[in-house]
This record gives sequence, C-alpha cells and structure tokens, in this order.
Amino acid sequence: MIYDFMKILVFFDLPTVSNIDIDNYKNFRKFLLSDGYHMLQFSLYVKTCNNRDAAVADIQLLKKMAPQKGHIRVMLVTEKQYARMLIIVGGKSYQEEKVTIDPFVDL
Repeated sequence: MIYDFMKILVFFDLPTVSNIDIDNYKNFRKFLLSDGYHMLQFSLYVKTCNNRDAAVADIQLLKKMAPQKGHIRVMLVTEKQYARMLIIVGGKSYQEEKVTIDPFVDL
C-alpha cells in the first residue's frame, strides 16, 4: 500500500426545480460536509485522503449517497498535482492556507 495523500474533487450540478430536488441537493451537500469535504468553489468540493485505497473507499460511499438526478463528477488527484493547481483570479481559501501536507507548523 502506498501512503501518498490523495485529493477527491467532487463537481456537481443538481436540479433545484421541485421541493424534492431541493431536499436532495441539501442532503447531498450536508453529506459532503459531514464526510469531511469542504467547499472549494460553488458546486466543487474537495477532501483529502491518506492514501489511494481510502480515496477509492470514499468514492464508493459517494456513489451510494448520490441523488438519482443531476450530474456528479469525481476526480482523484495526488496532493502534488493538486498543489500545482493554477489560480487565475482570487486566491487560496482560508482552509487551503491552513491545511497543508507540511508536517511542521510555525507558531
């Protein structure tokens, strides 16, 4: 087993036409937050996993919790690939600034 940190990126576009659709959207978003994901941008959530096996298991749970309607895409990238993300406008979120793979923290 390789112990490389992985990032799961979840992109989703869920309908919000009916009250049932809105409930499904809210429940899916609540699931993501309770499962350790944080919002990177609207409808884009990210979670850090300890290794690839943990990420694959988490994706299986994500498939189980996904609503029946809408579009959900998942991308699995290494921490190194994620760190090379280019930010064109804006900046890193507060959480991105605080959570790093660097084991040393300056106090």
